[in-house]
Amino acid sequence: MRRSLAGVALAVTSMVALSFLIPLAALVMSLVKEQGVTAAEQRAAALAPVLTLTTDPDALRESAASLDASDHLVVHLPGSGALGTSRAPAVLLERAQRGRESISQEVPDGWICLQPVVLPGDEVAVIENFVPEAELTRGVKESWAVMAFLAVGLIAGSVLVADRLGSKVVRSSRRLAQASRALGQGDLDTRVEPMGPTELRDAGVAFNAMAHRMTELLAVERELVADLSHRLRTPLTALHLASERMAGTPESARVEAAVSELEAELEAIIATARTPLAVGPMGQGMLGGEPVSGRPAGGAGLSGPRCEAAEVVRRRTAFWTVLAGQQGRSCCLDLTQEPTAVALSDDDVAAVVDALIGNVFRHTPAGAPFGVRVVRTAQAVELVVEDGGPGIPDPDRAPSRGSSTGSTGLGLDIAQRAASATGGTMRITRGPLGGAHITVTFTLAPPAPSGHRSRISRHRRLRSRGA
Repeated sequence: MRRSLAGVALAVTSMVALSFLIPLAALVMSLVKEQGVTAAEQRAAALAPVLTLTTDPDALRESAASLDASDHLVVHLPGSGALGTSRAPAVLLERAQRGRESISQEVPDGWICLQPVVLPGDEVAVIENFVPEAELTRGVKESWAVMAFLAVGLIAGSVLVADRLGSKVVRSSRRLAQASRALGQGDLDTRVEPMGPTELRDAGVAFNAMAHRMTELLAVERELVADLSHRLRTPLTALHLASERMAGTPESARVEAAVSELEAELEAIIATARTPLAVGPMGQGMLGGEPVSGRPAGGAGLSGPRCEAAEVVRRRTAFWTVLAGQQGRSCCLDLTQEPTAVALSDDDVAAVVDALIGNVFRHTPAGAPFGVRVVRTAQAVELVVEDGGPGIPDPDRAPSRGSSTGSTGLGLDIAQRAASATGGTMRITRGPLGGAHITVTFTLAPPAPSGHRSRISRHRRLRSRGA
């Protein structure tokens, strides 16, 4: 923007300067020429009274020399030669003598002025004054140089002023853009100092008001989520009592494990919801303007969460295998033996596995088989979940909420956000079992530094104690 403003100032000032400079230069040249011609005519007119008094050549030479030291003043007496070196064409001399008219005309190399003087006896003498070309342009180049210097100074000054004014606008716009990017990346504490023109100051004030209102709305929303989650504790208590009454039956252990699992999930949701303004998918949130996870968005840092994806998949698949046996489903589990460290917490990977396998149980008939596979590639870890159900009619729209199938799409959305958090992808096709074939790709985490230990979330600690 500064360059554009400077360019506009340069163009406008240059046009204004040229519009004045060109006519002024022509006027200066015309004035200098007019002054030279006028001075020559005045010298010729000053010598005319001398001719009326005497025609003595010596006296006339002395008078001409006193009026013009450059010997350009010449007297043509009737019946004799010129007193000096004449440069006037013969035609003009004859015209001045016979016609008795004053002549001022441009000739090669300068300007000639002829002044006829009527002598006693009705004879005519002609006074000639020649003005060289150098006299007609004396001082013109110097005047042009001064005007050009002033024009350049004016243009440079206007460009400098425009650049200074533009720098204020650019500085204010740049700060507003930086604050917008910071807010978009989750730094809800970012604010701008309104500065610059009135419009940009108003934009800065509006930005601060928007950021403040956004912070308030997020806080209210998160508190509402925590309150709604807290309400679920009442039915959970009832489920605990029911499981205690079922003690001794074959189903009691499974029901108690499921209730403990649900309670741990609920505790994690409440704790996460009440973390001050932790926003962003899969741990990429901001807490007081600092990354919660300790890694940049779209990739993992060495200090961020990490886990062995294959181990988490093994544990969660074992949980779902019990329910699969009750529904007559066959489950095939194939895990790689290579390291599968990804930049997600155990809870994040477990949420993906639960979401994908849960979709199998919700959207395929009882008895439909499914398979879970973890494959290690050169740069990524692939989690594959396939089933023998009807498949997904529109894979491109499957991750979106509110699909026509009646599903909320949250399960696939969780998987997609987890993959995106590590720089990976999610792909939905039809697999060998005849149903959906979902491949979630996680980018491998960088090698952990020596002495590094994976952090265990509160959710995982609660689940471990419940087991």
